[in-house]
Amino acid sequence: MQADPKPLALALLDDETVIRRVQQGEIALFEIVMRRYNQRLYRIIRSILGSDTDVEDVLQDAYLKAYGHLGQFEGRSSFATWLTKIAVYEAIARARKGRRFQPLEVTVGDDENRVAELRSTLPDPEQTASRHELRRLIEDAVDHLPDTFREVFVMREIEQMSQAETAECLGLKEETVKTRLHRARRQIESHLLARAGQGIRTAYSFGDSRCTRIVTIVLHRIAEGRIPRA
Repeated sequence: MQADPKPLALALLDDETVIRRVQQGEIALFEIVMRRYNQRLYRIIRSILGSDTDVEDVLQDAYLKAYGHLGQFEGRSSFATWLTKIAVYEAIARARKGRRFQPLEVTVGDDENRVAELRSTLPDPEQTASRHELRRLIEDAVDHLPDTFREVFVMREIEQMSQAETAECLGLKEETVKTRLHRARRQIESHLLARAGQGIRTAYSFGDSRCTRIVTIVLHRIAEGRIPRA
């Protein structure tokens, strides 16, 4: 039995077409843009609030505000930018209602690290644990950025938004976005190095199990007389 092509066709509609049809009464199609931008808006809202607390509430409020004001979308910027600005305003408003940020002051450095994708499609438990730990460390480093740096870093580096779009959504000059991103990268590097601490000295360590395996193999080869000659 062939799959119904309608959902796929709808998912391929551009934002403006979806919004136009929603305004014409196909309200259910609003689900398309919500699913399309849930990840982006979640990350940006969280970057402003500084934690998971209230993020889903603000996300819902942003969508409801956007839906209620679809008639005000004039297309001067993309719908994605327009929607993101609404989410930013809602997050800032929630933050100003009493939430307190506690950014960690750290020194400046430049983080251009890119996590290499492992080739194996089935990573072993050690690889999986390492990935999880690295992600946790990076998330912690981002969470400890000062508020103004964190939101820029999330938009530019994590969501891959352009400098111009980020500036428009946050109401900043592009040069300010560039400067804050640079400082955010350097602070993340400093934070990661500080968290690593003495652990840096254990990098490329030769664990007990590996040590034992090599010792066992070498002794076994010696016992068998399998010693390479010059």
